[in-house]
Amino acid sequence: MINFKTRIINLLIAIDQLFWVLLTLGHGSPDETISSAMYRFEQDGKLVGKIMRPVIDLLFWFHYEHCKNAYLSEKTGAHLPRVYRED
Repeated sequence: MINFKTRIINLLIAIDQLFWVLLTLGHGSPDETISSAMYRFEQDGKLVGKIMRPVIDLLFWFHYEHCKNAYLSEKTGAHLPRVYRED
């Protein structure tokens, strides 16, 4: 059974993903968070990523390299339930 903290985190991630899709007018991936997108944009040399990635990482100071970890989680599928992963 999923504990209360995990449920809250799941809800916050879902809201983040929805906001990203709304912010990009449907162009953003519905499974990508804003943090992951900003890291990806920074790596692509885009100004928005260079500005926003450090801001987001500062907001999540308690989670070291938050945006990079969000990106790697998306890339590897680490956030997916076991049934969807190829372990």
